[in-house]
Amino acid sequence: MAKALDLEEQEQLDQIKHFWKTWGNLISWVLITVLGSYAAWNGYQYWQQTQATKAAALYDEVERAVASGDISRVERSLADMKDKFGSTQFAQQSALLAAKALQSQGKAEAARDALSWVANGASDKAYRDIARLRLAALQLDAKSYDEALKQLTLEFTPEMSGLAADLRGDVLQAKGQNAEAIAAYQQAWQKLADTPDYRRLVQAKLNALGVDPEAAVSETSK
Repeated sequence: MAKALDLEEQEQLDQIKHFWKTWGNLISWVLITVLGSYAAWNGYQYWQQTQATKAAALYDEVERAVASGDISRVERSLADMKDKFGSTQFAQQSALLAAKALQSQGKAEAARDALSWVANGASDKAYRDIARLRLAALQLDAKSYDEALKQLTLEFTPEMSGLAADLRGDVLQAKGQNAEAIAAYQQAWQKLADTPDYRRLVQAKLNALGVDPEAAVSETSK
């Protein structure tokens, strides 16, 4: 009986040896690949957390510079943020914050540059849209109407498209293109149905141009 068991165990051992000889290298490489990928993923997660922590600290520096009114420091901090952590949302927030401070200190060109950087490269569509709207508003102030319209004819998220249409109406009216301005304001009025306070402002602009949007809607629905 013992000899029979020894023979059975030997056969099993031989089968295992044969299996490992046939598949051992493949299994080893699969394990190496899986474990290597896991280690790389953990390393990437750690790197991301470290980058986010450093970016947050530098964002605090931008905030302090803005609060102190030290524009040179604001510009240096923003440059560091863009250089080291340009792909993070902290960098986009920093540029928007810095642009406001730069504008308040009369550095309109620097403010436009900061906003252009966000408008052209933001991964977050909300930040992108905010930057486009603020950049277009600055261009309107500078009478750069065509540049403003370029920004306002780009794609906007549904939540921001009404604001873009309203500002487009402002630019067109400033250019003396009242018919086109009315069309833009009417589009804004329709898109801003969920924000009644802002919608009333757009309606006032239309009324000033001799248009009652509610009456126009009533006529259309007949």
